[in-house]
Amino acid sequence: MTTLERVGVASLVEKMVEARLRWFGHVERSVDFVVKSLEAKGDLEKLKRETIQKDLEINELDRNMIHNRTLW
Repeated sequence: MTTLERVGVASLVEKMVEARLRWFGHVERSVDFVVKSLEAKGDLEKLKRETIQKDLEINELDRNMIHNRTLW
């Protein structure tokens, strides 16, 4: 039994592994958050596009009219 084991202190290698795994967990959570945010934004963009398309159809407007504000 080593002195470190007798006094209940983790080795430097164990501490390095612990730190790397903590960092890895942090990075993974950050990536998950970004992916979920982008997915939510994509859903929002899709909803906006669909709403605009319906507005155009209801008002019998053409997408090409977007560039000519006087036609609105």
